[in-house]
Amino acid sequence: MNKLWATGALCALTALATPAVAEQINIPALQAEGKTVIKTLAGELGAELKKAAKTSGLDGAIQVCNTKAMPITARISAAKGWTVSRTSLKLRNPDNAPDNWEKGVLELFAKQASAGANLQKMAFSQVVMNDEGDKVFRMMKAIPVGDNCLACHGSALQPAVASKLDMLYPNDHARGFNSGDLRGAFSLQKVL
Repeated sequence: MNKLWATGALCALTALATPAVAEQINIPALQAEGKTVIKTLAGELGAELKKAAKTSGLDGAIQVCNTKAMPITARISAAKGWTVSRTSLKLRNPDNAPDNWEKGVLELFAKQASAGANLQKMAFSQVVMNDEGDKVFRMMKAIPVGDNCLACHGSALQPAVASKLDMLYPNDHARGFNSGDLRGAFSLQKVL
């Protein structure tokens, strides 16, 4: 049974085999839980970035992204019982490359964003089968570029910032953004 819910730019697609299976999976509860996981990750990463920027400037903030973002994400994944990551169509870190499902959702987000959809509310979720035959709830939430992101992701980077990014991320494609652009998305998975 397929159901499509749309509220503004919030879309959730649930692909399930039978009505009986659909009744067993509480999609709104999973979406709410996923949102709290995203809020936890965004809050902790944001706090670390602000703290580092305040004490060590942009160099410190870049170091947080380079050395602390993945361990923070892994810790939150383990604590919350979800697999959590961040991904984008314009990568800085190749370890964050989207899988095929994520790439499709990111392309959908980009299309919605170009049509004027509100990135703050943009999310997508779906129940899928993984390679092991398990049902998995997958969810993505768009990450818009904020003004504070432009120092490291904008078009006019300071030479020292550009040099540091070039050193740490030689294949960086995460530059040239404007405030309000789609930077990428949080991606979550939970085996049901």
